[in-house]
Amino acid sequence: MNRCKLWTVVMMAPVLCLGGGLLVGDRAQAAEDLLRQLQTPINNGTQSRSRNEADRLMRQGSQQQAAGELEKAIASWKQALQIYHSLGEPVAVGLAYDFIGISYGELGDFIAAENALRRRLGVARDHKDFLGQVFGLNNVATVLLHKHELDSAETTLVEALEMARSINSLEGEGLSLSNLGLVAFGKGDFRQAIKKYEAALTLRRQVQDPVGEANTLNNLADAYWRLEEYPAAIANYGQALRLAEQVRDRRNEMRAIDGLVIAHNSVERYERSLDLLDRRLEIAQEQNNLREQFVSLRTASQVYQRAGKLAQAKDSLEQALPLARTLGEWSEVNRIQNDLYRLQLAIQSGGT
Repeated sequence: MNRCKLWTVVMMAPVLCLGGGLLVGDRAQAAEDLLRQLQTPINNGTQSRSRNEADRLMRQGSQQQAAGELEKAIASWKQALQIYHSLGEPVAVGLAYDFIGISYGELGDFIAAENALRRRLGVARDHKDFLGQVFGLNNVATVLLHKHELDSAETTLVEALEMARSINSLEGEGLSLSNLGLVAFGKGDFRQAIKKYEAALTLRRQVQDPVGEANTLNNLADAYWRLEEYPAAIANYGQALRLAEQVRDRRNEMRAIDGLVIAHNSVERYERSLDLLDRRLEIAQEQNNLREQFVSLRTASQVYQRAGKLAQAKDSLEQALPLARTLGEWSEVNRIQNDLYRLQLAIQSGGT
């Protein structure tokens, strides 16, 4: 049901991540980062009517992205890309390719995403932009991970790691190690994944990258959960949640909540799960994200049912139903209607 939502911007370069791994909290943050980058010319300062139009299109695309209109955003960025190409502005061209590839990834079109991101990597290589290559290699590797091409992803990330070390980029090294942890996780080697994540955490703390740190903490928690080391998993989800709250990293906050809800449900701490889901719903409403609002309400209904609170479960489903219709999730509409009928019968027969 969920569209891929794993892409956004970090600092001056958009960077992808897997396993819930957006590196900045939400689309609004991505838009703000882009607007800051375009406040001054991306090249050496040359201005022209064409350049101004390209910058306007990039800003327009960022606003469309923030509103969830990804197809429109891609169209705007492609128009800007053509202008930047004609003006011979490689940094701007690379930025446009980054945003196009990231948005294709969010749409789940990984072939188009890989094509755009490899072009971005080519721009960085042509201009000997080594840090851009580190981020570009990580982006390409992330697409390969989504395509389950783990060996190719690993080869790409090892190249990124070696390059990051060669230019003394602790940020790039931390990112590459965290993504190498995802490769190990994908191969089922959870102990090796933990080693990579822990090494990445050290670096991300050194460079004071709280968003990257929260992402890696969530990854680390996932690995401990798969090893059935539940206290360690809960502790790391909890750290990720606190850190994400502090820096308003809403995506990592929601991801940590999801992990904690599963953990608390497993030991029947339903009230704590419901408190967390209330917070998740608030975040989704702040972002006007109908899909995540639906997920929050649907999950809350399931928890209420497990807790034996059928009236509250019914109420949550009744709130979720119009969202499912708006989203065009017709199989969910049918499922919810069936569940509502079943819950109504149970309540009439003496349920709570």
